[in-house]
Amino acid sequence: MNIKNYTYLFFTTLFVGAVTAFLTQMILTPTQDIKVIALFLLIGLMFSVLSQMGFFAYMMLNYIAKGMITKKGMWEIVQWILIVITFLDVIILRYSFFEENNAGILGYSILPIFMLIAALFIAWVKSKATNFHAFTPTVFFIFVVTIIEAVPSIRENNVNSTIVMIVPLLSCNFWQIMKLHKLVGNKQNNTQ
Repeated sequence: MNIKNYTYLFFTTLFVGAVTAFLTQMILTPTQDIKVIALFLLIGLMFSVLSQMGFFAYMMLNYIAKGMITKKGMWEIVQWILIVITFLDVIILRYSFFEENNAGILGYSILPIFMLIAALFIAWVKSKATNFHAFTPTVFFIFVVTIIEAVPSIRENNVNSTIVMIVPLLSCNFWQIMKLHKLVGNKQNNTQ
């Protein structure tokens, strides 16, 4: 990826983060106060930068893992194991930490189920746009990396703060993963 493409990805992801955070906040807590609206936009910019850090961290992890794990298909298996661990971790740990809220284990299953469905859908769209080898890395990135990026809001155990953080992160991650193959110009051989 050259500087021009990276600059395009950076600024468009900032825009996506700002808009989705603003819209999410306005739906949850409508306001006409200019200072609050500016704060919503700044929060979105911050989430988009966090998303971009996660994106490039995953790109480096993927590159290093493919170099270290030379057995064909083993890195994909490792990613699926980590997806399952993350799924169970988000449910079980949140349930054990916040069980006094009486939400029940099903209440703590909603977020990971939603995130996994979103990740599977986005991976399906990505694999249709590129090839089937992009499915597993996309599910891993959208599910695991987005959950890791959203840990501060998940730890709060507040539905509004979780929604306000997850929606922009998920939107930014979706934007970045769908733009990647177009920016690197490698539609057929791209494993991302």
